[in-house]
Amino acid sequence: MAAGHEGAGSVERAFAAALYAEDDAALDTGASLLAADPGAGAELARRGEEFVRRAWQRGWQPADVVRLVRRDLDDHHVQLVSGLIVAETSAYEWLPPRWAGQLAELGDTDWRADRFSYATAVLELYRLLARLPAIEPVGPAPGVSPLYAAPVHGEPRMLARIRALLAKAEATGFPEEAEALTAKAQELMARYSLDEAALAARTHSAEEPAAIRIGVDAPYETAKAILLDAVASANRCRAVWNEAFGFSTVVGFEPDLEVVEMLHTSLLVQGMGAMVKAEGEQRAGGRKRTKTFRQTFLLAYAHRLGDRLASTSRRVTAEEPTLLPVLAARDVAVTARADRMFPETTTTRVRGATDEAGWHHGTAAADRARTDHGRTDGRGRGQLPK
Repeated sequence: MAAGHEGAGSVERAFAAALYAEDDAALDTGASLLAADPGAGAELARRGEEFVRRAWQRGWQPADVVRLVRRDLDDHHVQLVSGLIVAETSAYEWLPPRWAGQLAELGDTDWRADRFSYATAVLELYRLLARLPAIEPVGPAPGVSPLYAAPVHGEPRMLARIRALLAKAEATGFPEEAEALTAKAQELMARYSLDEAALAARTHSAEEPAAIRIGVDAPYETAKAILLDAVASANRCRAVWNEAFGFSTVVGFEPDLEVVEMLHTSLLVQGMGAMVKAEGEQRAGGRKRTKTFRQTFLLAYAHRLGDRLASTSRRVTAEEPTLLPVLAARDVAVTARADRMFPETTTTRVRGATDEAGWHHGTAAADRARTDHGRTDGRGRGQLPK
């Protein structure tokens, strides 16, 4: 009992010295206090779990926390926070549906170091966790079962088929084959969305729009956010980018959110692969401006794909005119939910599309990954935006 009490006192003194200070001297003082007390470990872990629990209460999810720690700190901090997340979430009888997948993606949680180095890393991590602000929640906190929960089944056959098509598109080395596979996948996604909307209308489903977060990581995060926005818009969702924390929140009905997440991931993989290949060709020709080339390439890729995704969505929807009132009602519901979550948003002017070769190559890559079988007009093809 005495050891536990002394450990708590050491942790409090270390936190008072280091947690809200900015300088390294304060960090060294706090770490020294912890390293000198062998009984501080249990209390230090308990306080870490409290910080994680507070993050859930402020709207954060495991993937959000890990993403921020990975961006702002080092790999061993990611291991430390992963261990805290595993320990804290193990106490709940119920977890939100998407949390299982996020927890399964956590990596190694066993990091060892000398006592002073370990204490220093823990304090650095707790500094970050203690300052996490409240953000818009995209679902219930763990342990709080929602009033309405979507039924959990195995993955629908259509989604499995779409996933397989996109995997083939990512793996093939032939642009024409990737184009055909991606086009078919997007068409199936659009039809899947219509089928789900029709089913919800027939059964008078009480389902409401939901929300998910998707990481938008550096570098070239502006182009990646624009690509995600294009995918979301084409699939009847709304995306709002939080640049400061490296994610976008996507609002929509659950079936649409599933396809947005899937398609965005695939198109990003295809785009990055095409960019590396095009950059290699540019370097072989003696070019050196790789950063501006990459940025412009991805902006063109996102811009062109946005047009093509929207074209496919409109074409497939036009084939089911009787569903237009249902789809309009769902669009209104999604917009209302997004506006409630984000009453104040700003738009920014996109800059950085300054490399003509990058724009041409990015547009061509988007054409190869096109998502409709029909032809579109040639406006904007190979031209930098004004």
